[in-house]
Amino acid sequence: MGLKSVKSNTKQKDLYRKFDKINGTHPWSDIENGHVKYQVRELDKGQTIYFNFNLAKEMGLIDKCHPHKMNAKLNKKILSTFNLRIINEYDVENNLFTNEVTKEHAYIASRYLQLQHKDKRGLSSGDGRGLWNGYIKHKGVTWDVSSRGTGVTCLAPGAVKSGRNLQTGTEEFGYGCGLAEIDELIGTAIMSETIHNYGFETERMLAIVDFGDGCGIGVRAGKNLIRPAHLFLHLKQNNLESLKQAVDYYIDRQINNKDWQFGPKENKYSAMLDYICDSFARFSARLEREYLFTWLDWDGDNVLANAGLIDYGSIRWLGLRHDKYRYDDVQRYSTTLNEQKGKAQLTVQVFAQLIDYIKTKKKKPLVDFKSHKIIKQFNDQFDEQIKKHFMYQIGLNSKNIEKLFTRHKKIIDDIYFDFQFFEKLKTEQGVVEVEDGINHPPILNMRYFLLKLPQYLLIENFELDNPKIDSFIYETASEFATEHDIKHLSKYEDRFMNLIRNYSQLMTQFNSKQIDKLIQRSKQINKQERMTGNALIFIVQKIMKLKGHVSHISIQKIIEALITKQMLNLDDETSFNYRLNPKEKQALNSFDNLIQIYKEDL
Repeated sequence: MGLKSVKSNTKQKDLYRKFDKINGTHPWSDIENGHVKYQVRELDKGQTIYFNFNLAKEMGLIDKCHPHKMNAKLNKKILSTFNLRIINEYDVENNLFTNEVTKEHAYIASRYLQLQHKDKRGLSSGDGRGLWNGYIKHKGVTWDVSSRGTGVTCLAPGAVKSGRNLQTGTEEFGYGCGLAEIDELIGTAIMSETIHNYGFETERMLAIVDFGDGCGIGVRAGKNLIRPAHLFLHLKQNNLESLKQAVDYYIDRQINNKDWQFGPKENKYSAMLDYICDSFARFSARLEREYLFTWLDWDGDNVLANAGLIDYGSIRWLGLRHDKYRYDDVQRYSTTLNEQKGKAQLTVQVFAQLIDYIKTKKKKPLVDFKSHKIIKQFNDQFDEQIKKHFMYQIGLNSKNIEKLFTRHKKIIDDIYFDFQFFEKLKTEQGVVEVEDGINHPPILNMRYFLLKLPQYLLIENFELDNPKIDSFIYETASEFATEHDIKHLSKYEDRFMNLIRNYSQLMTQFNSKQIDKLIQRSKQINKQERMTGNALIFIVQKIMKLKGHVSHISIQKIIEALITKQMLNLDDETSFNYRLNPKEKQALNSFDNLIQIYKEDL
């Protein structure tokens, strides 16, 4: 094919030399049947519009004292490392780019199961528009780096459906273009970092390269970007050798990163199943309590194997318990918030099947593991974690949560039982169509309940006859509640007061100083100005309009400022302080308005 090859200048002694370690090599390329290899070329267009300085410092790519400001040298290094396009099957077939200079190493597109493919064994699915840039080690931790928008691969649904090689950029077939839109990448950067700051395991956006034509490249990083789908692929294909190789790789990474610790006599596969079970139980419990919708399903695609978030195109932070919302993905509707527990449990069940296959060398039907002991362990953990997280949302710290959960579990169960009843109440209008799917909105804003109740009750010494308490159920009504809905809340007044009484009784376990801290924590945890999915859509639209009128440095600053304002700070109520010029301040104020408008939305 006549492709020229050039080696990276690894001897370059500059501030950004560690980027050179991300060069396409990755240990996953040693896994049999787990990837497709591609030569890559550098693009001659593109500008870095966002760089995650905090993440880059954690990864050791830049010095911890590096200012949060882009410079020409850093931009050049980012582009030479990540501004890449694969030379795919269409390019080879048509002898394109034969004189292009390519990177020294071939890069991989990984194979994994995907719902969009008719073949349910992963024979033709995986990274359809992305590649793995490589990995980097820093302070004993290994980070994976991958990119989206680097060209269409043979694993794209559109390429498989067409039955022929596709040119990057073609829009003839769905999921076959190979490119990523800038608005999608900006939204992912904002939401993934916000969710990371809330303590969720997640992939994070390291950099965004803008081509200037509406498309670009999004660079993602995480301590382990392997998905269950990467492993399930070999299980579905009955390929024991590749499955064991992939699972051993995953276990070694988790141990070396000190995320897992096994005893000297512990069977590593059994220990892995326990870790997987507990992490998915905690994860799905938190998703439900935080109203965080992510499309979990049987393929293990839209989630990390360590129970972390990935692929933010279908992730939404819901303002209320919109647990009837379904995303319309053209060919099918998504799962709902309520169904995520069941999908997480199914994922654990598949892992039980997988581990048994490795141990016995005989693959049993998935249904045989429906009553496996790990399923009971999952359900027990889920029930415990969902109530503990609810107690956290009340404003209790971890020490008090453990104490109360042991000594006062009955009243906690009673409080949570009634609380769930009210947050699940739905409006009379029934299921309605929304912009990207269907929904049946809730009547009450129960995060507002958790925010206001301690202020009404605890400050006034548990006086339940306070007039504010009598009308509190009506004050809690959401923007979706109709007059009919509000009128009929009267039939629930007694149950609502029972919830408040039990809550008040629980609070008698604390002194005034502890209660004051609880109130402050509750204000932070249940603040109403949370960026919902719809708010983010309109915020990104505003950023896209700004792009042509302000500098890339300004775009970076307002994205960072927005993420900072959405941070959860339980230590104090430190005022927001970010140096912005008037135009940047105006943009951030407009974001605040959108967050306020859509705070109860999808």
